[in-house]
Amino acid sequence: MPLRPLPMPTFTPARAVRGMLLVTWIALAIVAFARCGSGDGAAPREERRAPDVLTQVLSGAPDELPAMANAQPPFRYPVALYAQRVQGNVTLRLYVDSTGVVVPDSTQVAESSGHVALDSAALLGARDLRFTPARRRGSAIAVSLLYPVYFRHPEAQPLPEDSLLTPR
Repeated sequence: MPLRPLPMPTFTPARAVRGMLLVTWIALAIVAFARCGSGDGAAPREERRAPDVLTQVLSGAPDELPAMANAQPPFRYPVALYAQRVQGNVTLRLYVDSTGVVVPDSTQVAESSGHVALDSAALLGARDLRFTPARRRGSAIAVSLLYPVYFRHPEAQPLPEDSLLTPR
């Protein structure tokens, strides 16, 4: 009797997702088991580390969001663009630590204004932002957030999306 090749399983997106979920659960189980101790019967040692992003995501959103503590926004309109009445919106991704301080190295432009000078001015001003920290169950926590910065010239025409910013 001749040997017949085994049929190859057909690829489906649902099967791929189930496979990825299985691999993820196995990896999490291995990490959890590895953290349980050395396996020699000794009690696991106490470790204090900053919570990783996955832990923060799984533990839920803060009960209280951070609020800007600056009396005035620290953003400076670039002089050349102000003279030309150039306007724009910059959205920054900020990481605010548990004391309310923005971590400067983590600040990124999430959505550009289309003008490098406005984007740079927003990044520079973000260094001076201060917040009351976000809180979860009464404890101050670090969070990542999107922060919009609006550069508007008082004598320029409103931008089309400005109708969302003005009261009716």
